[in-house]
Formats: sequence, structure tokens, C-alpha cells
Amino acid sequence: MEKRVKTVGKRRKGIAVTAALLSGVLVLSACSEGDGGQEGPGKSERTDAASKNGEKPDSAAQISITPENGTQNAGINNDAQVTVKGGKLTEVTMTAVADGSGVEGEISADGTTWRPSGQLERATEYRVEAVAEDGKGAETTENSTFTTVSPDSSFIGYFTPEDGDTVGVGMPVSFNFDKAIENKAEVQSAIEVSSTSDQEIVGHWFGDKRLDFRPREYWKPGTQVDVKLSLDGVEASNGVTGVQDKSFSFTIGRSQVSTVDVEAHTMTVVRDGKEIKTVPISAGSEETPTYNGQMVISEKFRETRMNGATVGFTDDDGEGEYDIPDVPHAMRLSTSGTFIHGNYWGAPFGEGNTSHGCVGLQDVQGAEDPTTDGYWFFENSLIGDVVTVVNSPDKEIKPDNGLNGWNMSWSEWVAGSAV
Repeated sequence: MEKRVKTVGKRRKGIAVTAALLSGVLVLSACSEGDGGQEGPGKSERTDAASKNGEKPDSAAQISITPENGTQNAGINNDAQVTVKGGKLTEVTMTAVADGSGVEGEISADGTTWRPSGQLERATEYRVEAVAEDGKGAETTENSTFTTVSPDSSFIGYFTPEDGDTVGVGMPVSFNFDKAIENKAEVQSAIEVSSTSDQEIVGHWFGDKRLDFRPREYWKPGTQVDVKLSLDGVEASNGVTGVQDKSFSFTIGRSQVSTVDVEAHTMTVVRDGKEIKTVPISAGSEETPTYNGQMVISEKFRETRMNGATVGFTDDDGEGEYDIPDVPHAMRLSTSGTFIHGNYWGAPFGEGNTSHGCVGLQDVQGAEDPTTDGYWFFENSLIGDVVTVVNSPDKEIKPDNGLNGWNMSWSEWVAGSAV
């Protein structure tokens, strides 16, 4: 049996607004003054007369719903709204037409405005029904049906790091858009990145789908970085607009930069300017050397599978030259497949380089031995920490291969900004 729950606060002038769930749909309603919701003495003679005749009295309340009825490609953040003049809203219901699911919303304290509590879904048809009452108790209703913007005519940006993360000093703010961006200046201008360290922060475009932000030097430890996206309604290209309107923040942890010396077969870990550990490593062989350059840890896996076929290392039969199902303590350094990881299957740590381009640390199968170098480095590393490789016979890693824009001079970086 359907049940409407009403909550009445202390008696006050005006109406008390509350939310109730009716048949799975959020309904915002109000109780009139008086015990048990009974009518008070505010009705006019006009209202009483009309009621006796079975007629609805005219209401002075005028409801306005946006988007207007029949609107296509409505925004999903701020477009939906119900307002009233000459009265107060008593009930607003918003539902997805396809399945009847309700949308949470809230009537303002003064009863004149209603808005959804969160972001709407894309490519969804919604129906809004609103009821308002003027000062004499006469009711009026209004409704509107509209459809939100479709994925084909909108774009979003996937970003890293996430809200609330604590990351290393090398972590850029990186956006990957799901549509090609033609109006780069407009899109970049709608993203604000600031920090408590007051470092100058500039965006750089890698092609037409990726935009990274970083300061001239590594972030200062302890910095809070705030990012505000005001992309809702921003046109990326003809007929394609943004839908994101949100903010997030992350924190820079301690400084840790580790240097892998391929010739010396060692890695030296420096934290907050002090050397804390040097461990033996095995890097890429002469045939498959490790990239030189500054590389940022972008992912961490306590165990992961590595198959050579996924990065182009195959035998004559097209099978992967290696297929290891449980590589311990793996941390990604490049999009193309460079990792620093534990190695239990054998390598000449401290003496030779035999890998397919990764940096290997002594470890055990199962990733559970805290005495190993692989375990220690994994536990003592953050996403965003920097691993710099030197003295390798290979070239320097490209700045867009991973989060590795540090391999670019500041003048080159600034030249890639659209504003």
C-alpha cells in the first residue's frame, strides 16, 4: 500500500517543506498550519464559494519550469529548475520517463525554488510536475518534459588524480577527453588549477584529446592542489558541449625521487633531499633497453599479469615472449608498458640487465616477503613519485608516454598551452 510520510517542524509563518517518497519517486510536499494538517483559517470567501460549486479557484501563484516543455539537449547540471511567483511550491516531482525512477530535489526555505540535488543522466527524458499555492490557499499546477544532452553531442574529461588522493611531487593533473577538442582555448580556460604553494601552473595539450597541467618544477611537498571544472555548456566543437561542473582537490605528500643507473645496476632513493636507500636492479637488455628520462608512477599493482604479446614482444608463432601471471609489486612508468616491478624468476641484480625494458627488483613469488627490495619499494612509493633512469643506451621517453611531461623544457611546455 502506498504511503506518504510527512514531517512537520515547529509552527511558523509560511509552509514547512519536506521530502517524501511516493511509489519510488521523490515528492516534495508541505503541510498547512494546524494540527494534523487540517485547514487553518486562511481560506478566502472566493475559495469557499468555488469549493461549494465544485470549481477550482484561480490561483495567483505562477509556476515556471526550465527547461521548457519539449526541450532537447538540456544540460545535466544547472538547467533544471522550478520557480514560482505569487505563492509557494508545495510539491515537486521529477522522474525519468523511461523507468519512472525519481530524482531527488529540494524546495528552498522560502518555498519559491526547487532544484535537483545532483547531476542528471545524459540522453534521458525527464518529466517535472509542480504544485504551488498562493497566499489564499488556491492551488495551481504546471509540468514540463525535456531530454538531456546525448553522449554524441557532449564531451567529458576523465582525470587523474582523484579527489582526496595523496600523491608524489611529480603528479600532473591530466585530462583525457572522450571527444576531440577544437576550441582548446575555451576548454582550457574553463579548467582552473591552483595550489597553496602559489606555484605557476600551466596547461599543455598533447594532441586534441589530452590536456595536462603542471608547475615549472616538481610540486612542493605538502601542497594542496584545487581543480575546478566549469565545462558545462562549453563548446568543444560544433554541436558538442561540455557537461561537467565540479571541483576536486588532492594533496602532495613527501618528495621522493629515485634514480636508476643502468650502467651501475643500482637505484638510489632520495626522500625530502636525503638518500634513504640504494638497491641493486636489473634493467633492459641491449636488445630491449629501458628508456632514459623522468618517469612518474601512474599505477600500482601488488600482483599483475605481464604478457609480452600485449606490448609487441612475440615469438615466431605470435605468442608472447613471456607470460608471467603473478608479477609482484608492479608500478607503471609508461603507457607503452614500462614498469618497475619485483622479479622472482631470476635476474642478475646489481650485475647485468636482462629485461624487456622494465626495471626489476629482487622479490619473491606471492609478494609477501617484507625483506625484499621489491616489497620495500612498493610500500614506500606513491602514485606520482618520480623514477629517473640514466645511462641507458635507449632514447629519452616521450613526454606523452605516460605522465611524463617533465621530459620537456618549461618553454616547450608553455608553448603547448592554448591560453
